[in-house]
Amino acid sequence: MSIKEGIEVMNIRQKMQQYVARRRAIRELDAMDDRRLADIGLTRAEIVSAVYGR
Repeated sequence: MSIKEGIEVMNIRQKMQQYVARRRAIRELDAMDDRRLADIGLTRAEIVSAVYGR
């Protein structure tokens, strides 16, 4: 495996780890009730955008 291929594999692994972490965060936020979301400054419609930093 060349260095370039190794870097590509690392990038893929990092992207998968980010994806899994973001999906976990979305699930956890989605499990909160609306009052708790409001306490942290979010509405249910903003969960995905907040997690992805948009």
